[in-house]
Amino acid sequence: MFRDRVDAGKVLAGMMGSHQDSDAIVLAIPAGGVPVAAVIARELNLPLDVAVTSKVTLPWNSEAGYGAVAFDGTMILNEGLISHLRLTEQEIRQGINRTLQKVQQRLDALRGKRPFPELSGRPAILVDDGLASGFTMRTAVEALRKAQADRIVIAVPTGHQEAVQRLAQEVDAVYCPNIRSGWTFAVADAYQYWSDVGEKEVEEILSEFLV
Repeated sequence: MFRDRVDAGKVLAGMMGSHQDSDAIVLAIPAGGVPVAAVIARELNLPLDVAVTSKVTLPWNSEAGYGAVAFDGTMILNEGLISHLRLTEQEIRQGINRTLQKVQQRLDALRGKRPFPELSGRPAILVDDGLASGFTMRTAVEALRKAQADRIVIAVPTGHQEAVQRLAQEVDAVYCPNIRSGWTFAVADAYQYWSDVGEKEVEEILSEFLV
């Protein structure tokens, strides 16, 4: 168990010494991934930016999702779950539109007019505070692949075994010190102190790196 996201970032940084002072860039998935990624970037002397990606949530549950949308419009939907839940085309379309708006608003708030960093031929380290179903991370990975990142590395403090194994087949490396299995999985269970990360906190952290 990690004390908090900062502690988790230090553990990950300790596993990733081979990336120190390299030409890699750390890309955090906001909001929870930013405090973790900031520690990794500081410890390894790497630049930090954000890969805004958000899940498409259910109409009746804003915590559960059936897909995700990334910063460049890349979208992956869980077709099996959609069929099981019997979501209508209108509900799906509304959910996607809400998510697209949320991603754009967050991009405007966190990145402003800054151009997205050039990733072609450059390693990218994707960071979040945990990996449950993995759909948000998979969508971010696909977006980085489209941006022609040289190598894609995932760094998460905790993850469900199935999601970690599935993503490990799609990227060059996965760093995850706390892997768990079972029917129930909650990212928060890997942390002693857990709370949501607010937009203001994210902006303050990024102000150190984004100029």
